[in-house]
Amino acid sequence: MSRHEASLAAELIDARTLRFDSAGDGVVTRDVPIETPIAFEYDGIGYAVMLATPSDLRDYGIGFTLSERLVTSIAEIESVEVAELPRGWIIRIALRGVPRDRLRERVRLRLTEGSCGLCGLETIEQVLRPLPLLLRGVRVDRTAIERALATLDAQQPLGRATGAAHAAAFCSAQGVLQVVREDVGRHNAMDKLIGAAAEKAFELSQGFILVTARCSYELVEKAVTAGCPMLVTISAPTSLAVERAKESGLTLVSLARRDSMLVVNDPHGFFGS
Repeated sequence: MSRHEASLAAELIDARTLRFDSAGDGVVTRDVPIETPIAFEYDGIGYAVMLATPSDLRDYGIGFTLSERLVTSIAEIESVEVAELPRGWIIRIALRGVPRDRLRERVRLRLTEGSCGLCGLETIEQVLRPLPLLLRGVRVDRTAIERALATLDAQQPLGRATGAAHAAAFCSAQGVLQVVREDVGRHNAMDKLIGAAAEKAFELSQGFILVTARCSYELVEKAVTAGCPMLVTISAPTSLAVERAKESGLTLVSLARRDSMLVVNDPHGFFGS
């Protein structure tokens, strides 16, 4: 992370340390991750306001657009412009060939925006809209996941500095980290990763995504929509995440630790019986 990126990701605060033992209290200065409103505008139409860390915003704009299924590929994104506002940031995106009526309808459905990106959709059917079916998986063994976990910490400068940021990483089938993105929100980190992978032309179908968070439904949706056949998360999954992974054929591994992992869904039998 460059010095400029670091200045957008974290800021210093003063605080007091109160001890529960006899070591004595103290005054400390430490980093906290920046969380600020990020507005999305498509072809001049206001679409959503998210709360996120204002680093890698071009990646965020591209990944969010793909995750929202406003486009099917990065080729349909004509331009991405990022600008700072007095109390936040705006990402202005021009789309190629997307009807404005379709954009307006999607805006209408997002009545009240939340950080999960699903709040405000009007019906259960729209929240649980069909996901693409992943017909083929990628063969990844346990040593590849172990390798990715062992090297991820070194690629999380914001997480190390603040202890309050999530990371999402795309890993090759051998467990080599290809690209890592961080954010105060796990969904935002995932969108940034998807955007970065699209720009760098990484084939997400040829590896797996590793996320330092619990496995929510939204992370499953984003992974499947991006065409990645395997999602590995540090913490446990929710029931809906497991259900949707099984529906879409996503290989799902959770509670991934240095000494063990939980194989939740293994549709291709890569990890044995």
